[in-house]
Amino acid sequence: MRTTTAKSAYVRGVIDGSPFILVIIPFATLFGLLAVEAGLSVFETLAFSIVVIAGAAQFTALQLMQENAPTIVVLASALAVNLRMAMYSASLTPYIGAAPIWQRALAAYLTVDQSYIVGIAKFEKEPQMTVPERVGYFLGAVTPVVPLWYIFTGVGALLGAQVPDSWALDFAIPITFLAMIAPMFRTLPHVVAAFVAVVVSLLCASVPYSLGIIIAGLAGMIAGARLEKRLETKGQTAP
Repeated sequence: MRTTTAKSAYVRGVIDGSPFILVIIPFATLFGLLAVEAGLSVFETLAFSIVVIAGAAQFTALQLMQENAPTIVVLASALAVNLRMAMYSASLTPYIGAAPIWQRALAAYLTVDQSYIVGIAKFEKEPQMTVPERVGYFLGAVTPVVPLWYIFTGVGALLGAQVPDSWALDFAIPITFLAMIAPMFRTLPHVVAAFVAVVVSLLCASVPYSLGIIIAGLAGMIAGARLEKRLETKGQTAP
């Protein structure tokens, strides 16, 4: 009975994760194109996507490589952008932490923005789900995303300069992240954190090696955390 339920949860996850297909195809294709233009081979481009499997970090690293940034700056920036995965893992632990270790390892590798956003929203909405159901749903949510990320990274790398600029594939980057973060603006601290990060990133646009992104991210997290703490304190002291 539990296996059947887990399979149903997997199917539901596939359905809920499917809308991301509309943006993951141009997103991955664009990365493949830019990676080859930056001097990577097709094999290196595919390996980059398979090993790192984190679009934001990959684009950050690619941009810095094109700017001839020092290797330590490239690695530090990519790591900083990917630190959100540690926070994703921490928030997922209460829901799937009791799963077998091989399932947790698989989920850890497949934790990307899309699977996290879809999964955590479902788990919070339906706390009665069993661990096998949660794992099944999580894996289902990422099924439409990861294979296409691999495939169309390769497509973009193989096509190279044959894709005309008129296709404007770069539209997929902002749309992808807007689609992911919009549902997460559930509280005032979330909104303030995003607003501060945007403002600081614009102010730090001239900082070399795109380090302004790291500064903006830290500023947003600090602002959101401080406001959340203040609101909690105010709530505790209220009569």
